[in-house]
Amino acid sequence: MYFPTSAARRLSTIPSLPNIPAEPALGLFPSPRKSFFALLTRNGISVWRVRPTAVLAYLSRTPASIFDHGENVEAHWAPDGSRIVIQTALSYLVLITVSYNVSDPVYQPPILNATAQRNFTVGPGEGLPLNPISLHFEGVIRVEGTLINASPRRHYILFSTKNPPAIQRIPWPSEADEPEQVNDEERGPREGTHFGSYDTWVFNDREFDWFLEPDVNVLQISYSRTAGVETWITSDGRAYFVQLHEPEEHDNGSDQEERAYQTARPQSYQDAAFSPNGSTWRGTCLHDFPTPRWVQKQRRVDPDQPLHESSRRIYEEPRRAVKIALNSRFSVFAIGMVGGGVALTSFPSSLFSTNTPPSTPLSIPNPYNHQPGTVCALEWSSDGYVLAVGWKHGWALFSVGGRCLASGGLGAEESARDNKKFQDAFMHGLLDLFWAPGNFELFVLAQPVSEGTDGQLFVIPFAKSATTGQHSPDNTRYAFLQMDDRALVYRGADQPDMSVINPESDVWQHVKVPLSYLSTNWPIRYSSLSSDGRLIAIAGRRGLIHYSSTSGRWKVFADELQEQAFAVRGGIIWFHHVLIAAVEVSKTYQIRLYSRDLELSNQNVLHREVLSSPVIILSLVDNSLLVYTADNTLFHYLIVPTRETIKLHLCGSITFNGIIAAPGAVRVLSWMIPAAQKQLGDPLEDLSVATVLMVVGGQLVLLRPRKSADQEVQYDMQIFADRIEFCWIHLRGIGALENSLWGYDGQSMRVWLNALSLDAPQTDPTSLTEVSEKSVKENVNIQLEFYPLSVLMDKGIIVGAESETATRSNLPFVMFRHATSSHLFLHHIFLCHLEARQIQEAVAFAAHYQSLVYFAHALEILLHTVVESEANLDADVDCSDDATILPMVVEFLDHFDEALDVVVRCARKTEMIRWRRLFNVVGNPKVLFEACLTSQRLNTAGSYLLVLHNLEQLDENNQDAVRLLTIAIGACNWQLCREILRFLHSIDDSGDALRNALTLTKLDFAAKEELIGNGQEPI
Repeated sequence: MYFPTSAARRLSTIPSLPNIPAEPALGLFPSPRKSFFALLTRNGISVWRVRPTAVLAYLSRTPASIFDHGENVEAHWAPDGSRIVIQTALSYLVLITVSYNVSDPVYQPPILNATAQRNFTVGPGEGLPLNPISLHFEGVIRVEGTLINASPRRHYILFSTKNPPAIQRIPWPSEADEPEQVNDEERGPREGTHFGSYDTWVFNDREFDWFLEPDVNVLQISYSRTAGVETWITSDGRAYFVQLHEPEEHDNGSDQEERAYQTARPQSYQDAAFSPNGSTWRGTCLHDFPTPRWVQKQRRVDPDQPLHESSRRIYEEPRRAVKIALNSRFSVFAIGMVGGGVALTSFPSSLFSTNTPPSTPLSIPNPYNHQPGTVCALEWSSDGYVLAVGWKHGWALFSVGGRCLASGGLGAEESARDNKKFQDAFMHGLLDLFWAPGNFELFVLAQPVSEGTDGQLFVIPFAKSATTGQHSPDNTRYAFLQMDDRALVYRGADQPDMSVINPESDVWQHVKVPLSYLSTNWPIRYSSLSSDGRLIAIAGRRGLIHYSSTSGRWKVFADELQEQAFAVRGGIIWFHHVLIAAVEVSKTYQIRLYSRDLELSNQNVLHREVLSSPVIILSLVDNSLLVYTADNTLFHYLIVPTRETIKLHLCGSITFNGIIAAPGAVRVLSWMIPAAQKQLGDPLEDLSVATVLMVVGGQLVLLRPRKSADQEVQYDMQIFADRIEFCWIHLRGIGALENSLWGYDGQSMRVWLNALSLDAPQTDPTSLTEVSEKSVKENVNIQLEFYPLSVLMDKGIIVGAESETATRSNLPFVMFRHATSSHLFLHHIFLCHLEARQIQEAVAFAAHYQSLVYFAHALEILLHTVVESEANLDADVDCSDDATILPMVVEFLDHFDEALDVVVRCARKTEMIRWRRLFNVVGNPKVLFEACLTSQRLNTAGSYLLVLHNLEQLDENNQDAVRLLTIAIGACNWQLCREILRFLHSIDDSGDALRNALTLTKLDFAAKEELIGNGQEPI
């Protein structure tokens, strides 16, 4: 999914200004849209551009300001990016105004001649001018009661205090005088409308009865504007999901709105139990842990004993929460703990729920048993698929299902740690991190190094699966990765069979994206691959381009104005040589069709379909185009070629209101049509009979249609699995794999064979919530040691990749790469059929793969798996017992010519204590040996000699070995002759067996004749 690549870039954080001493950085604070980020030090702040990465402004506080108001502790951007709020150590808020200028760029490139300009091209995202930014002090707000944490909002600043323990808010200075410049779409969905007053909510047992522990403070306030979700971390180490409930009507003419406070003075405890305007906080606990009993007993303190004389053990709870990150796309929280643990917690069912939602701890790779230290930073990528974690002594990247994709530090680079020239300090621990736009780069701030103050800021590049941006069927048919400036296509599916399973084969095609497009349209947002893997389409910030591997050429818009006039929103997908794109043009939404054979221009658009809502996702099934929009509607279009052009014909639409609560959470869309409808039905009726497949917020969901009495189509929801990261749908699979679902949950591949044949849920059709609580057990579960990227159905292989980190003593940095891996899935499907006593179905399925060069290897894995799984069964157990399937496997193997080879190879790779049971089922190895001789399988017969010897079935004269040696001599199989002679020598140290065999086969006489013919004396 996400794999670090190449090497990290190191950025200098020392300001290039006179009389400015270098200071270690304290944190990274990205702007709301992440186009800029602030780097905070003890006495200053600098604003950087993300791409190109450069400093645009630096503001240094004076020594008098530091003395009066305290050193910088933390910084926060206002939601509109117009201000930065700096929190200081002496309970002050320093307000800084950010001014964006469109004057001359702050950096001017040197003037180059025409030849030099061709050699020095701008990189991705570097084509836009570096407009200057100005930072100005706006004022200082004093917060009485010891400021703990602040969180700027659109109209006010929310902050927590220690004394009294409370949550407070104050309006922005001159908020009433500023014009309304922010539209309603940028407002958080759960922000109130009463912002002119100063409000205080002091924690008490009456208004905050949902706190599990009394007498706590709020240490961290986190807020997501896109999801409208707010979380708190309290001083007892617990995390809460909270929401502010405000009355709908307020007295906007009150005197409180006209007061402009520059000093936040808390109200009295009685008056501030809740806000005067009637606003109250509600919440539920997200992260809880039991307190040890001996710690609970220590809470009872003897009042007659002085505190300095009490011998109290200091207990540091390792499960105490210190960081929290929200993933709204998969409805999950990541909670980092002081002991280094990280847990994934689901969204609570309700704000009034008293039960803590279930959580899953992440398995942190720690081969050297080094303590990672406390969690210092957490952040999800914008697509929600990966979580970046920074510890005091390392870092790691996890998928949403909990799989570790990459890691650094944690004792794995001890040789690099001892190297004084090693520069990648981020491998030893992080202070802060954030994802750049597009999620192709991770900005990390390393722990301060003792040698100097510079060398803390790094940028780690990543390659990621194209399905993270658009999960279309064709993007899952091939392993398809995208990087910052190129696309990587796995070509192993087009190679011979052995190239697919050979890890040394380089089967990745690198396709560079034109810098003329990426320089102004970075980052890449959508990537699409055609069904044959030959056509690639890329869409960035604006416009789109496409590529053909046949010609090796890209096609771009000749008119840049036409390119910049629209943006792809919802995806791009190929239908043969036609590119289908969901676009947004001047607040209108269209589906456009472009031909690969024509130049890109508005005049060459084959068809335009206007929509009323933005597109969430596109999907193509045969010649049916499925379009799911933000108004919770699914449209079905037929792609109709005509003599001159190609058009979209609307067949129907259906709404999912009441079924899908959040349309934006839909990540995968497809459908499965019954066989009768495919063969005999009208395509216009497909929507009313198709079973719709979706991945909604990580849940793999099937919507089964049914018609009511008035012929209205309604759907029954059936949830297959939760926390699904990727899903493969094979509508034209082989045998049982037709209409099969393949879902990866971060730990294993889960396969549902022929999902259309699964039993429909038996519930009240009006109550879909009951159905959603049940999951469907998969038919096959495949454990993988790498991250899967594609399923090569015709080759029976799952292809994926895993991250590798290389360090060398002579290099001052680490190198990242991803290695290709593969896994056979054939034996898993065989075993599924055999466990169900479906031998004929297994044979029919295997017949499709008999031509593969590694087919016999798949059969061998099947037999070995069953033999090892039944190792604890008695050798004399009845073969008809339902507890064993080994007889079924042997009967299945007998349908193939490779059976004799498979059995002996499996036996030679299995412990001898398993042989008795194996050959009790397979048959006497002596009989198998004779069968090999009869069928002229001489090499296989030679392998059985070792089995016969170990089972003491060879006679004293080794007649079987001599017979095989004689036949091998007649067949001129000298390699086998050598192996037989070596075997005879190994079983008899005296050499009698070898001499007897040479005599009986007259090889000793032939050897003497050869010596005499060469003029030598025989021994």
